[in-house]
Amino acid sequence: MSETTNALGAYLRARRELVTPQQAGIPDFGVRRVPGLRREEVAMLAGISADYYLRLERGRNRNPSVPVLESIARVLHLDDDHFAHLLTLVHEGSRRRPRKQTPPAGALKLLDSLIQPAFIEDRYFDILASNNLARALSPGLAVGGNQLRDLFLNPAEQALHPEWENVTECFVANLRQAVGNDVEDTRFVELTGQLSLASPRFRQLWARHEVRSQRGTPIRLHHPQIGPLTLNRERLNISGTDALMLVIYHPDPDSPDAEKLALLASANLPTSPERTRRRPVTEAG
Repeated sequence: MSETTNALGAYLRARRELVTPQQAGIPDFGVRRVPGLRREEVAMLAGISADYYLRLERGRNRNPSVPVLESIARVLHLDDDHFAHLLTLVHEGSRRRPRKQTPPAGALKLLDSLIQPAFIEDRYFDILASNNLARALSPGLAVGGNQLRDLFLNPAEQALHPEWENVTECFVANLRQAVGNDVEDTRFVELTGQLSLASPRFRQLWARHEVRSQRGTPIRLHHPQIGPLTLNRERLNISGTDALMLVIYHPDPDSPDAEKLALLASANLPTSPERTRRRPVTEAG
């Protein structure tokens, strides 16, 4: 049974393999064929039968009670974000959503009025709209781009992020959280399939089933013209849409980063041909 038909089982199995016997507080006897805890160990620690837990992982029972899920979450060391994601996976069916959305006219007017780099993204990190300064900051923020695809497959975009490994981990975890149990969504299947085939790093992160929200933490960039840059990143829900976000990058006032961003805005610096290529097929090591 694949992940698209048994999302709950895939999630439990992936998270189980990340917990060591030492972390769970049990002796580590015998040879382990797989990393992490065995199914029967999770069941014992959660206070449920091994057969019941096996049925959960194999997709034969998709409606466990909240107390059972809480017990399993405790054993698997799930934090609030991971437990919330677990709860979304017990509901049958998927939430069909349109492949593309059109940002409201009011949001587009607001976008054009902003003096900071700003763009509108959907839950797959597709770029639906962006202003001039966002595109000057990164050609990957042009309409039609996808931030995930560029982060994993575009060496020029990777060079823009000195903390590339942390950034990719955050984006993948956020995609997991945003999609929830809607794993049969066409756009989701298309994007994750492409990245799984082309990027070992994506496959590694995707297999971990991490979930995490993006909470406005600073983002560090190394722009080819203006050098190192640290910007705050805000993601604002656009009312009346299905999970569209207005993303704004803004520097601390009166900081060197503010001066650099002002220089980029006033100069409208050109980008090199290497940075404007779309959808390359290699991954940085």
